[in-house]
Amino acid sequence: MLAFALTFLLAATSTFAAPKQGRGCGTTPSSEEVAHAEADFSKLLEKESLEISDFTLDKAPDYYRKSIEIPVYWHVIQKNNKYSGGHLTASQIKKQIKVLNEDYSDGHITFKLKDTDYTTNTAWFEGLGPGNPINTAVKNKLRKGGKKALNVYSTGFVSGSGAGLLGYATFPVDYAGNPKDDGVVILYSSLPGGTTVPYDLGKVGLYHTFQGGCTGAGDSVSDTPAEASPAFGCPTGRDSCPAQAGRDPIHNYMDYTDDACMTQFTKGQFARAKAQLKLYRGF
Repeated sequence: MLAFALTFLLAATSTFAAPKQGRGCGTTPSSEEVAHAEADFSKLLEKESLEISDFTLDKAPDYYRKSIEIPVYWHVIQKNNKYSGGHLTASQIKKQIKVLNEDYSDGHITFKLKDTDYTTNTAWFEGLGPGNPINTAVKNKLRKGGKKALNVYSTGFVSGSGAGLLGYATFPVDYAGNPKDDGVVILYSSLPGGTTVPYDLGKVGLYHTFQGGCTGAGDSVSDTPAEASPAFGCPTGRDSCPAQAGRDPIHNYMDYTDDACMTQFTKGQFARAKAQLKLYRGF
């Protein structure tokens, strides 16, 4: 799930619920939010003379081949020192960082754990959720590092606006307006080794692969085939946009398929992520 979470580094708040069919997103960016984010991104690309095109990363301009190391600050929010109460061991967190590094290696993006802290607070563990006062209190007290830092908060999502979520994250374009709110919040029990964090990290300016359905710019990445709706399970051969080239990208971290089915980001997604990291995070 952490690869899921990297998206936060780069895009408006997204929340990921756990619907009956499988993983899901409690909210997705509206067409107006997408238009605003894309207009801002295009303006910055032009200002910095950056271009995202159909190149492979090994033949791309120097910046896209540059290695980036992202500092990670992990905040364990628990109600007691048992796993059932949200407690995560150092080895569990280390394993999740290893998963992140494996998932992002093709994009020359690595993550280095800088610090882990533990907060025992039942109200926070149960009630933390997007847009609520606990979210503000937690992040104001715990967030560390500057705009390059990835802050991960693991919690329980028991009640309130977070009830039933797998996680939520902020987009890169939002950092300047509210830097304290920046970060990824995930369900503690998705560790270790789940894809929620890679997915949430997909919030490095990446949209879901089914963004916009079969029409328009879709997810604004040229090498992810159009997809009409989220895929669940691992539906091999699914083609929900038959008039468009390619079958559905069911193995992509930005879809909703099962952990075992999620195995990749595309070169185009990495190129977009690297551009967003440069423009919004200062890498």
